[in-house]
Amino acid sequence: MFALVIAGAFFYFTTWRSNSGLGQLHSTDWLSRTALTHAPQLEITEASGSEALDSEEQNNILIYRKNIPSVVNVTSRAMKFDFFYGAVPQEGQGSGFVIDKDGHILTNYHVIEDAQQVEVTMHNRKKYKATVVGSDPAHDLAVIQIKATDLVPAVLGDSRNLQVGQKVYAIGNPFGLAGTMTRGIVSSIRPVREPSGATIEDAIQTDAAINPGNSGGPMLNGHGEVIGINAMILSSVGQNAGIGFAIPINTAKAVLNDLMTVGRVKRPALGVSTIPISAELADEMGLPADYGLLIVQVVPGSAADRAGLRGGSERAYLGNTPIMLGGDLIVAIDGEKIEDEQGLAQIMNNHRAGDSVKITIYRSKRKMEVNVALGEAREQV
Repeated sequence: MFALVIAGAFFYFTTWRSNSGLGQLHSTDWLSRTALTHAPQLEITEASGSEALDSEEQNNILIYRKNIPSVVNVTSRAMKFDFFYGAVPQEGQGSGFVIDKDGHILTNYHVIEDAQQVEVTMHNRKKYKATVVGSDPAHDLAVIQIKATDLVPAVLGDSRNLQVGQKVYAIGNPFGLAGTMTRGIVSSIRPVREPSGATIEDAIQTDAAINPGNSGGPMLNGHGEVIGINAMILSSVGQNAGIGFAIPINTAKAVLNDLMTVGRVKRPALGVSTIPISAELADEMGLPADYGLLIVQVVPGSAADRAGLRGGSERAYLGNTPIMLGGDLIVAIDGEKIEDEQGLAQIMNNHRAGDSVKITIYRSKRKMEVNVALGEAREQV
């Protein structure tokens, strides 16, 4: 019996217990356990809490929250005619912003041009059918209207005296991405001709990102006031290249009443044909001033004709172009110096048909002031 006990103990410690241990090591993957045991722990640095926003960030957020309820997505649908397939539906997208509680929305004319249907999507995703109230292709502006309640109109600012370097924001729907805001500065103030041929006088150039779909959306100043309507970009690839342009809001404010009441702009007309005068021409013609616009012809029955302005009566040639000399020389309107047709156009853009202006002229050598009630342009401005 003693021998059996000794043999059993020897077997237990040398064979069975050893095999049991190996089985446990294999079942738990000893290599993996060893790797996990000796691997270094990952150390990360976490913020102790949310950092407070600085004043600039707070202002950005405030401007966005203040204006996003006013900004809308404008979808226009039109039928185009293909050479092979006949009528083909087309859809375009742009932006706009609410300007009053009655549901009037200001946007670009090219956003709704030739549209048979116009739909507006608000920031809360509600959709409304819109009607075109008025359009002004010459200024690339349009007013549409929706029937909705609880609208939040944008605050219209003043685009006079804008400074290069001034901070601006653009809100719109680039590539259909609703509610997008970008930031930049006023890069320049310059006249710009749009692809349609319309000229934006005193256009606001900016480096704020503007892309297809931003057209018609608001450009805002640092106080969240609308100072422009985003209109176009200069790019070789059709996307933002840091050169975008907006129509000054004062240009829009000057025509809003006409657009909302008669559906078009009662653009003023003087009713004259003119040629710009340089110092060289003034010397050759013996004129009393070396700048201004010489009236070649007065349109019969026009505002200029009714005010007694005179055109030329002596035939001459300017190069190969026949002109009439001897007419009145316009040098100023309401005290503002006039040097060329562009200056006259800018003056006209600040007036409506029916306005009265004081025109300073030279008739022969005599300086005169003539009051003129501006007419309404039809086919000619």
